[in-house]
Amino acid sequence: MLHTVIIDYQNKLPIYLQIVDQIKEHVALGILHPKDQLPSIRELASFLGINPNTVKKAYEILESEGIIRSLSTKGCFISEDISSVLEEEITKRIKKLDDEIQELEKLGIYRKEVLKRLEEGK
Repeated sequence: MLHTVIIDYQNKLPIYLQIVDQIKEHVALGILHPKDQLPSIRELASFLGINPNTVKKAYEILESEGIIRSLSTKGCFISEDISSVLEEEITKRIKKLDDEIQELEKLGIYRKEVLKRLEEGK
């Protein structure tokens, strides 16, 4: 299930935040669904070859944000209401697009032209 989580050791982002971001992305893309069970902390840590405390920290952040819920003795599950995750992912991607448009503006291609080209598929 989460065997697509990949740790990038060249990335300056701490490993626990890489896990948080990738789980959020999996939820937003529909790879993980409400009520899906996540691997145990030890299982994911073992798979990734990292300290279990790193996974624990990631899970704690996800739980504090309402993305997962922990049921004692049963494990961690994706929350039933994931609309905030979807909205956050959309906002993040729009920000990336806006950053790219600003870079294009430095080259002399302005927002209206970019939007026109996108609509035309060019």
